[in-house]
Amino acid sequence: MAKDNSREKQTLQQVGIDGTMPHQIDAPDFKQSTKDMQAPFVNEHGVVIGDSFYNSANSPLNQWSTETDPSVMAGDEWVHPTNDIGWNSPDNKDLLHDIPPTQPFQHADKDVSYGGD
Repeated sequence: MAKDNSREKQTLQQVGIDGTMPHQIDAPDFKQSTKDMQAPFVNEHGVVIGDSFYNSANSPLNQWSTETDPSVMAGDEWVHPTNDIGWNSPDNKDLLHDIPPTQPFQHADKDVSYGGD
């Protein structure tokens, strides 16, 4: 996939309003958190991450085929630190208030968060 830096020159807007993301149901509230919401960014592939539109021209999702290796979208460069669906889970919301996990994270055999967002 060719790298396109044209998006890097654009001003990426913050998607939150007053420490919240009103466009997401049950999204985390950063107003009383020690963590700050972060603005969207352009990753090394020219894909905008964290803008809540999920539609960047260079995204492999817009060029997907049976030949596409899903690993092209693996790694931290594809995950926004504060605008990610994972923040909607109760465990991750505790992290906003510096509440440490009570148990080590383990992959359960059931997706208990399904339908929770």
